[in-house]
Amino acid sequence: MQSTRRGFIKQVAGGVVGSLTLNTLPGTSALPFIVSPDDEEAWKKIREQFPLTHNRVYFNNGTMGPSPYPVIDAIKQALVDVDTRGEVDGWEAARPKAASFVKVDSTEISLTHNTTEGINIVAWGLPLKRGDEVILTTHEHAGNALPWLNRAHLDGIVLRTFTPASTAGETLTRISDLISPKTRAIAVPHITCTAGHVLPEKEIAKLGREKGLWTFFDGAHGPGMLPLDLKDIGCDFYAACGHKWMCGPKGTGFLYVRKEMLDVLQAKFIGAYCDTGWDLTTEPQEFKGYVPTAHRFDYATQSAPVFIGLAATVDFLNTIGRENISQRSRALAAHLQSKLLELGDRIDMLTPTEEGSRGAIVGFRIKKMPYDRFGQYAAKKGFRIRLVPESHLNSIRVSTHFYNSMEEVDRFAEVVKEVA
Repeated sequence: MQSTRRGFIKQVAGGVVGSLTLNTLPGTSALPFIVSPDDEEAWKKIREQFPLTHNRVYFNNGTMGPSPYPVIDAIKQALVDVDTRGEVDGWEAARPKAASFVKVDSTEISLTHNTTEGINIVAWGLPLKRGDEVILTTHEHAGNALPWLNRAHLDGIVLRTFTPASTAGETLTRISDLISPKTRAIAVPHITCTAGHVLPEKEIAKLGREKGLWTFFDGAHGPGMLPLDLKDIGCDFYAACGHKWMCGPKGTGFLYVRKEMLDVLQAKFIGAYCDTGWDLTTEPQEFKGYVPTAHRFDYATQSAPVFIGLAATVDFLNTIGRENISQRSRALAAHLQSKLLELGDRIDMLTPTEEGSRGAIVGFRIKKMPYDRFGQYAAKKGFRIRLVPESHLNSIRVSTHFYNSMEEVDRFAEVVKEVA
């Protein structure tokens, strides 16, 4: 175990990870190193791969994940390369990388610019009619709420909502209780942005199949926090982004469309690369149809540098190891939650304590201090957190990732203790 640990630190400090460039990316499979979640020396070396300032503690990865130097360098090199060659190609490098990261076929991946774009593709592409019902939560991000609200406003579909529970079993029951003969889809977060509830995704997908419903997950917080196998989960659609837990380029994302759903989900916006042929010189004009892949949902010229950066992001994460990253980020959050729970009734813990229902986000309230006032105080103390007015929660959200440390968590817990 000791030699394995030394090997990992060597790789990170000055080997494979430390020398990532566009032309010398490592393979896509994770290295055979297993790192303990509490091995502070190893994780400190990984922290050095990020340009994050040391003047404050960054606990807001759930909003934006900072990119490591290898990803930044890949983008820079690609920017110069595109303008040197005068060619715009290269963005397709991200499609197979994103597919491998969530264990699906590259033909099932559409490249998007963020999670919300993927959500809109699904919300407007499903063949829903007036009166059809879609199930959402009361803890939606604007990116999943507004597209469905907009379709309800314009097309007359009906939205049914539930509040995520503290246990997976109760959450599943609440979804099941909402299903009616008019229900057509379940469109919920994999992990809520508000307090970090990890919904029972496999069970929800199974329930959807049994009831003949489409299942879709807002996966903004999934890839990079949890190791994902979307085939195993069994959902029909999954929208994700590169700029949160993957720590990838801003303006990148992807949408998974299960191959059996390609001809169910209607492509509403198309352009170059979406079609199998067209001709405006004939009478009648000819449109031969869509390409037989999820590429039909993304079109025209994309930014090659940022998607090359997304490909580099996948390689960076695989070099460290998806399981290592997940265990580390979740261990930090679990440590913080346990520290906060020691304060007893001085706080309201919003994140479930059930292991399978929590990830790397901790949401809570301090009973004696308004959430916005605490946000100001925490900022003065050098912590970047997120405040949650959504769903009238008026709460505090801390998201920990693998570049954070246990010492930072302990310091933040002391600040909460001080005011609570």
